[in-house]
Amino acid sequence: MSLADVKYLPETPAHDPEIEAINDEAFGPGRFVLAAYKIREAGGHDRSMSFVAVKDETVIASVRMTRVAAGAGRAMMLGPLAVRPAFKNLGIGRRLVAIALEAGAPAVMLVGDEPYYGPLGFKRFPRGQITMPRPVDLDRLLHHEIRPGAVARFVGEVCHADTARVADLAQVAVRASAIPQSSIDPVIQVAPQQRAS
Repeated sequence: MSLADVKYLPETPAHDPEIEAINDEAFGPGRFVLAAYKIREAGGHDRSMSFVAVKDETVIASVRMTRVAAGAGRAMMLGPLAVRPAFKNLGIGRRLVAIALEAGAPAVMLVGDEPYYGPLGFKRFPRGQITMPRPVDLDRLLHHEIRPGAVARFVGEVCHADTARVADLAQVAVRASAIPQSSIDPVIQVAPQQRAS
């Protein structure tokens, strides 16, 4: 097979059935209990940064990206990455990863094998920097920093970025309620509304 026959395209909803079949074939039903899937369940993946490899109008590989947060950091979580068995070891998966890394995220993290992802620029997170919502082998928590300083800001439990926004707003509300009323500048206090008679 010639790799010239393979097209790399942004993912669309029309690709969903084939992507699900590829992921089922590669990972089986056990994938739904993994930490990365728990994060994806909270808000889904970002289709605009997810890609497929297509040959003869058939999806033969896929990579999905999910917006994630940890502490003050924001990144994309790469995965699942899956290639149909007949097309493995041809560089298709590596090409999809390279395309995903060029999509504009400040950093990309994943749960994966360092021997595969290391040559693509991924490194292990320092132990204790991040945690996942379900048990995971800490040696498989990898990152690729694109914007300097992005990984240093990525600290604590990893969650879907949509969930983090809700948590951030809740923390702001808690902080605001902890401020004593007397310390609030009276100039910005709003007077009670007067009834019109």
